[in-house]
Amino acid sequence: MTHLIAIDQGTTSTRTIVFDAALAPVASAQQEIRQIYPAPGLVEHDPEEIWTTVLATVRAALAKAKLSAKDIAAIGITNQRETTLIWERSTGKPIHNAIVWQDRRTADICAALRRAGHEDAISAKTGLLLDPYFSATKISWMLDRVPGARTAAEAGNLAFGTIDSFLLWRLTGGRVHATDATNASRTLLLDIATGKWDPQLAQLFNVPLALLPEVRDCAADFGSTLPDLFGAPIAIRGIAGDQQAATIGQGCFKPGMMKSTYGTGCFALLNIGTTPVRSHNKLLTTIAYQLAGKRTYALEGAIFIAGAAVQWLRDGLKLIPRAADVNDLARNANPAEQVYVVPAFVGLGAPYWDADARGAIYGLTRNSGAAEIACAVIESVGYQTRDLLEAMHADWPVAASSGTVLRVDGGMTASDLTMQFLADILAAPVDRPVVMETTAFGAAYLAGHAAGVCPDPQTFAASWRLDRRFEPRLDAATRARKWAGWRDAIRRTRTSST
Repeated sequence: MTHLIAIDQGTTSTRTIVFDAALAPVASAQQEIRQIYPAPGLVEHDPEEIWTTVLATVRAALAKAKLSAKDIAAIGITNQRETTLIWERSTGKPIHNAIVWQDRRTADICAALRRAGHEDAISAKTGLLLDPYFSATKISWMLDRVPGARTAAEAGNLAFGTIDSFLLWRLTGGRVHATDATNASRTLLLDIATGKWDPQLAQLFNVPLALLPEVRDCAADFGSTLPDLFGAPIAIRGIAGDQQAATIGQGCFKPGMMKSTYGTGCFALLNIGTTPVRSHNKLLTTIAYQLAGKRTYALEGAIFIAGAAVQWLRDGLKLIPRAADVNDLARNANPAEQVYVVPAFVGLGAPYWDADARGAIYGLTRNSGAAEIACAVIESVGYQTRDLLEAMHADWPVAASSGTVLRVDGGMTASDLTMQFLADILAAPVDRPVVMETTAFGAAYLAGHAAGVCPDPQTFAASWRLDRRFEPRLDAATRARKWAGWRDAIRRTRTSST
């Protein structure tokens, strides 16, 4: 048993990657999943489609690698976080489509709890904001809307899980109902200081404790797959939510280390060590990972629009034929122009959480053109990251005093221009790794660590390999001027939304 499998079940696709014992990728398979929009603001997935894509991609990746189940030491699972499922324990059949993390149907429930004065107490225990993004209000909505569901749940006949738990249940034939600490920390039901489900929170959200899975370490014994699924049983030994798995894949095991994933949006996590710190700047405090019963925490910030702004240049404005062409266009921008794009197409994320803000362009002159707008889009990613970094440093000054090196991954990091500006505006080094599939990489490591194939975290972190480091080049005066312009653009955007 010399190989590992990582199942990466994401928001838009399911992907399986086979790794060898040295964590080098050997083969992969991927299938897209449908996005279901029952009404504006509502987003669902078909659980059966997710399940069939997992089976298909695992089988396809094994076939491409010319391996069998008997060659696999363990499976690691990483998943879209917060997406919520409830199923029948007797049959494994979901009672409703999965309600996706992006779904806003429970905004009224959150508003009512906020008006009743519960938000501070909830945040103190969970490290999260009171928002439809998280799982608890989705569970309550499902129990109240599906006929007979609440009665069945209180009788212990139903099971709740995020995608990892649902896949684990199906893979083990219903023998294991569990999750890991990172996914549990995204539900609004876990006390992140104790790592346990909180009865008071469950009562507040009207969620029966009988629904909830057992919370385990990220690297642990999660049972084995049914023999008939892949030809022989395969041990399941690792689970982590996607952003936490990427943090592990980037080797961010020391306090002060930070990773940022740039895709459609951006998620940044800063390791803050073994003591949770409550954010006063609208960041989230979350469990970064839990190993051998010991929890490590992170401050997390989310940017809603990063790569999606480049897609807008391509598909909306038709300024470029391909996303990669943004770099050549932006290089032609006149440096004397001071154009800012605030890509608040769906509101502003952390540290503002301004749902009413909308996108805007500032600083246009008669000399401004496509190149200047393209350059401003690229720069908006750097500015938004600095917003997060400054909020993190305010919440946890240790990082500010020791200095932060940002490790990056995701599709946008292929752009040297974007990464250089990121280093320039942060006045900090930006490290791009050799291995860019950090989410699956992290899941495979967790499984391999628990299975005895991979080394301890410190040894694993030491094997992290740098592709390129981007050092700051921008002079302090220009950095200050550009940053002041961004702050003014944000102020104007938020003022216009009120």
